[in-house]
Amino acid sequence: MIRFNKIVKRFGERTILKGISFEIREGEILFVLGTSGTGKSVLLKNIVGLMRPDEGEIWLDGQEVSKISEEDYFPVRKKCGMVFQHPALFDSLTVFENVAFGVRRHKRETPEAEIQNIVARCLALVNLKGVEQKYPAQISYGMQKRVSVARTLAVEPRILLFDEPTTGLDPVTTNAINQLIFNLSRELKTTSVVVSHDMNCALEIADRIIVLDQGQIVEQGTPEELRNSVQPLVKDFLKEVIHV
Repeated sequence: MIRFNKIVKRFGERTILKGISFEIREGEILFVLGTSGTGKSVLLKNIVGLMRPDEGEIWLDGQEVSKISEEDYFPVRKKCGMVFQHPALFDSLTVFENVAFGVRRHKRETPEAEIQNIVARCLALVNLKGVEQKYPAQISYGMQKRVSVARTLAVEPRILLFDEPTTGLDPVTTNAINQLIFNLSRELKTTSVVVSHDMNCALEIADRIIVLDQGQIVEQGTPEELRNSVQPLVKDFLKEVIHV
């Protein structure tokens, strides 16, 4: 479904991604792990075209997208929904209006009654109800995270991209977000790419895991395969996981 072929991304004299190649299969949950500054978020932004590679090819649904025009990238982006590290909700809008925002902007002909149904359905998917008329400041940070997921789901993307979705959350809320990602993947049959530094989360819900170090893939495989890895960075990650 998505394929990176020898992708290189530079910022000035610094090379962030150093010729990485991998595939993301339709319907799977792929975790991209690594320490800070290893290129995880850059990888994610290259999928959706917020950044473009300096070398290599990115294929999505059989189309090579890394060199197409900004105008031609628009229908590609409509297939993707990105959930950023911070909720980034509009403070002046209610939860309802935040979730409805993308629908109103990109599906202008949608009747108001249908918008109400879409918002209700998406909030139900993230286990939220009774908060539609509240403002972001009136709900918890964990709830704001779930509202941001609902906002992304409202435009019906086939690919969900999560950038550090559990950063800053307590263990209970972290587990809830992980379960949400897993349930959405299975119920909606979406393809999910999760950038994280949390090996525990990856071992719990990922179908496959890629580990980046200094812009290169140093390990990839299923959670069970990574549990048995002898790669030093992977072993360091595993030391932080209870019961491994």
